[in-house]
Amino acid sequence: MKDWRARLRGLFAGPSGPAVAAARSSVPADTLVIAIGDLHGRIDLLERLWTQLQPIARKSDCRHRVLVFLGDYVDRGPQSAALVDRLLEGFDGFDIVFLRGNHEETMLRFLSDPSVGPLWQDFGGIDTLRSYGIEHAPGSSWADTRAAFALALPEHHHAFFKNLKLHHAVGDYVFVHAGLRPHTRLEDQSEHDLLWIREDFLESQASFGRIVVHGHTPTQAPEVRDNRIGIDTGAFYTGKLTALVLEGRQRRLVST
Repeated sequence: MKDWRARLRGLFAGPSGPAVAAARSSVPADTLVIAIGDLHGRIDLLERLWTQLQPIARKSDCRHRVLVFLGDYVDRGPQSAALVDRLLEGFDGFDIVFLRGNHEETMLRFLSDPSVGPLWQDFGGIDTLRSYGIEHAPGSSWADTRAAFALALPEHHHAFFKNLKLHHAVGDYVFVHAGLRPHTRLEDQSEHDLLWIREDFLESQASFGRIVVHGHTPTQAPEVRDNRIGIDTGAFYTGKLTALVLEGRQRRLVST
């Protein structure tokens, strides 16, 4: 498997505007859909991106508005806890769909099994712990850290993480965190693939029945292919958080 970091060469600089493109695929009439890529504790970028998206939403005549977050809210960035609070506040005028990412899955596994601690640490879990006021000192017990984290994690945050969806479909698009297994029906996809798949999905030219909108694998700019659109632009360290805006047959990509 290729190292995902190798996909980040030549990161683009400066904010990108909302260029509009026509597509064969569409969302239902009178529906505006906005998908937002992997956040990783960067509440600052979410607020900045939302400021850019609000004028687009105000100009739309659509009555049905859907905001889809593609997962990976925690780890690596500094403000996981504050970000979850912000997400739970909601966004006026939008129905919101929160998808689960592999980082949320790993965090939940740690809450059930402290032996997952070293793996979660490699994924940036230390930053999440700190955002909830927990420090894990080198050499200390992961069981003790898990116990402290379980006490510090607000119940409504825990419920948020447990109730995240695995996929969501609107019109000719399906939204998932990582991707889909080629030649496998949506209802037969494994949870592991929906949260973790990379090259088998990314390199496939197969049709998935709908355009797959996904995050999980950072790229230097949004990737638009015939069968998928990737919008993880490595926000936690590049400062580039990306959204895909869909209205009718129109697509636009907006980045901080």
